[in-house]
Amino acid sequence: MSGLAAILAHHHDPGLYRWHAAFPPHEVGHTVEHAGWRFGYVDGWHHQTRREVLVALGEALAFPDHYGANLDALNDCLRDLDGSTVLLWDGWCTLARADEAAFTSVRTILADHSARLTTLLRGEGPDVDVPSLD
Repeated sequence: MSGLAAILAHHHDPGLYRWHAAFPPHEVGHTVEHAGWRFGYVDGWHHQTRREVLVALGEALAFPDHYGANLDALNDCLRDLDGSTVLLWDGWCTLARADEAAFTSVRTILADHSARLTTLLRGEGPDVDVPSLD
């Protein structure tokens, strides 16, 4: 977890990254929370459409009940994130391949909030302009 450890220790900037580590989500969550950060997990293998991903993001990041599960609501709720957060998105490639425009929009919004949110896109997928954390 060296790249992630560097972010958690504030030795590396938070942001949006590709991540290839194979640690189970619960272990990543434990490490993140032990460092005092919040953790969210999205299983993109089971949430494949734009709507499903937006709903899963709201659940993973504990958005309020009034979250509308659309791009504007995602952007608004990310502004209100409480504390530093790591979001692990497994299977992101399913949305990226099925709906490139939706994936690009979600990715851009997540990246826009990188001051408080580190997003880890884990797994193989199409070539996207996202640096690797490994």
